[in-house]
Amino acid sequence: MALAGGAGACGAAPGSSHPVVTPAETTGPRAVLPSGAVYRLELATIPEDQAQGLMYRENLPDRTGMLFLFAESAPHHFWMKNTMIPLDIVWLDDAGKVVFVSARTPPCKADPCPTYGPDTPVRRVLEIAGGMAEKEGLKMGTTIRVEGVD
Repeated sequence: MALAGGAGACGAAPGSSHPVVTPAETTGPRAVLPSGAVYRLELATIPEDQAQGLMYRENLPDRTGMLFLFAESAPHHFWMKNTMIPLDIVWLDDAGKVVFVSARTPPCKADPCPTYGPDTPVRRVLEIAGGMAEKEGLKMGTTIRVEGVD
């Protein structure tokens, strides 16, 4: 997933509301979703990484994603140029509350590519495999806890 023209298994144990976390998942950037699932995150913090995003990847391993961290709160729109797989794109406010979800966002096969995203200013955008937002209970108003990120 690239930025558009400057405008780019653990889970809850049965009967428990606490996520089951393996030792390997207790370090590094991660997101704890409403389902209790823990996703390992790659970070896109500089413009070059943000422009590249998840382009050219043929798959995304289970319970992984990319978190875009922008220096300024602004409307950050994305496109799917050179992206090979459908993605769920989730825009988050500073408290981690979901303000918008573009579910199963399709790869762009021909120019011009459409852009996606709200006009709401945000500093964080999460990309995960297409269909996982619904499966993990992500929708407007739910909160994602991001850990291991300064």
